[in-house]
Amino acid sequence: MTGRHRIQYKSYMAGTLFILPAFILFAVFIFIPLIYGLYLSFTDYGGFNIKPNFIGVDNYTKLLTDDYFLISLKNNFIYMILFVPLTILFALLSAVALNNIWHLRKYLRMAFYFPHITSMVSIAIVWGLLFNPMSGPINYILKAIGITNPPEWLMSSAWALIAIVLVAVWKSFGYYMIILLAGIQGIPTYLYESARLDGANKFQQFIYITLPSLSPTLFMVLILTIINSFQVFDLVSVMTDGGPGRSTNVLVFRIYQEAFSNYQMGYASAMSIVLFVIVMVISLIQFRLEKKWVTY
Repeated sequence: MTGRHRIQYKSYMAGTLFILPAFILFAVFIFIPLIYGLYLSFTDYGGFNIKPNFIGVDNYTKLLTDDYFLISLKNNFIYMILFVPLTILFALLSAVALNNIWHLRKYLRMAFYFPHITSMVSIAIVWGLLFNPMSGPINYILKAIGITNPPEWLMSSAWALIAIVLVAVWKSFGYYMIILLAGIQGIPTYLYESARLDGANKFQQFIYITLPSLSPTLFMVLILTIINSFQVFDLVSVMTDGGPGRSTNVLVFRIYQEAFSNYQMGYASAMSIVLFVIVMVISLIQFRLEKKWVTY
């Protein structure tokens, strides 16, 4: 082995050793469970060391006629349609505002980000009290400003999912605000200086400079929020337990019910695979559309 080949070999081995821990963690906690879950989705496995029996695609065909699963799927898409644009809107507006408030940026950034690092269970309990239709301060304020019949929130099948979306947006937007704020601060200042010399106002600078320059960051935030919208569980579990009726039952919560309440591990695994495929397809569609609106 020549000296050049020896150096290349050592570099290759060094790189391999650096990525090996991450690869092992990925294999143990993601890849292997995914493959095993795919196998269980073709069985009637019920847990408690019961030997799984292969039943083919029966679990998947059952999903097509399972009203509970279809309602959970519909609720999850409604949640996504509400959560994703609201979160991005509040995160973007907050990031733009903080970028222009130099003397308060540090304190407001911390205040907006703090809900993200707070326990989801604690937040769910507190907001459950706030949304109480009889004694909660939210309805008290609404009545005080003249709304005689405020929503019953978590006790109403029409408002419960909306209430959960509002809490999720409040908790999450600060995290995405930090990402967008970093993207805004990376935009070259000479672009704004040139625009001001050409007579562009603040709104025009936002439309023609900030948004196009921020589009790669917005694309990443869009993907993250969509994935996050299909992972909602804690808020539903603590605040509504899937109710009233089935109005807030979403996919992950339904998977949990089938796996750990009904002990249908095989059927729950089939739901998990369907959820994985849905998120993957939506992400692939986003990447296909990326070139139409993302500017690099």
